[in-house]
Amino acid sequence: MKAIRIEKTGGPEMMVLADVTLAAPGPGEVRVRHTAIGVNFIDTYHRSGLYPVKLPSGLGMEAAGTVTETGAGVTNLKAGDRIAYCTGPIGAYAEEANVMAARAVKLPQTISDDLAAAILLKGMTAEYLLLRTYPVKRGDTILFHAAAGGVGQIACQWAKALGAIVIGTVGSEEKIAVAKANGCDHVIVPRKENLVERVRELTGGKGVPVVYDGVGKDTFMASLDCLRPRGMMVSFGNASGAVPAFEPGLLSAKGSLFLTRPTLFHYTLTPEELQQSADALFAVIASGSVKVATPKTYRLADAQSAHRDLEGRATTGSLILKP
Repeated sequence: MKAIRIEKTGGPEMMVLADVTLAAPGPGEVRVRHTAIGVNFIDTYHRSGLYPVKLPSGLGMEAAGTVTETGAGVTNLKAGDRIAYCTGPIGAYAEEANVMAARAVKLPQTISDDLAAAILLKGMTAEYLLLRTYPVKRGDTILFHAAAGGVGQIACQWAKALGAIVIGTVGSEEKIAVAKANGCDHVIVPRKENLVERVRELTGGKGVPVVYDGVGKDTFMASLDCLRPRGMMVSFGNASGAVPAFEPGLLSAKGSLFLTRPTLFHYTLTPEELQQSADALFAVIASGSVKVATPKTYRLADAQSAHRDLEGRATTGSLILKP
């Protein structure tokens, strides 16, 4: 079968399409024939070396498709089931993969394979951020960075449905309309405006109770200054690079702030948590509260282009690869 591989870390040019052999599924595993593969920022971290992986390696942690074979001990899935997964193992940029049955979710008929690959990781990320990391309450004013991105579009709509006032940031003026169409009441372009001053203005000088920051280095310090006393900084990504080291006393000086660095894996530790998170996502989409734009599609062989577009912030919404 064909799969994207990297021999060493670096830029998008490190990714090559290669012929690989896939073993039969082991105990607890299922073999999945992919129909759509999600492209996410974490894939670029693995490729660049920001998040170290054992080399040589595949890439990608999210895909949808059909089970073709089951390993010993698998009872919850069978050949022919439509499933999706988004927490690995690394290697989803491939025509097929073996995944643990306990890390896969069954897809309802209302969710297409393309949609599942486009939203599962991003949507489940939005779910744990908004419902469990800092549970958004009606009337909260929240700040969500990269509001026009894949996670941002889902999360801002969902937060709006929960009754929040949503302040979003975007990387360019061209993305303001996208953010507003996806739930943002106010949109800030930090390159053009002073983020902290604008947030303070919008909150009557109080600041927000929570900042959801998947950007990282470029926004982290300013985000802390947007929080009200005892506010929570949710740093869940590094799109602009890793956050520099700092003294914990800074959190005290800025208002006895809370800081968390969560990951989806730790919010879906059990098969029950995983399915519950997915079901919450599917339900909010079925209700119409969250609408998802058609993902931008690339061929598997064009994964380099997908990464360049993603890192260059040339896209809005989700990207998928088609085998």
